[in-house]
Amino acid sequence: MTIQAHLAELERRHRALENELAEAMVHPSMDDLKIAELKRRKLLVKDEIMRLQYGGSGSIH
Repeated sequence: MTIQAHLAELERRHRALENELAEAMVHPSMDDLKIAELKRRKLLVKDEIMRLQYGGSGSIH
């Protein structure tokens, strides 16, 4: 898988988690632990996107 394809997949997963999180937050019955887990997973995906984009050299690939 190319870096661009991997980035596209990570961005798709990030959007999906963002949508799932937004949906969870409109339902007051949603478990706080579930919301925290979604936020954590979203952050991990975002960190991976940033790592791939900026790498060790500081340039965008």
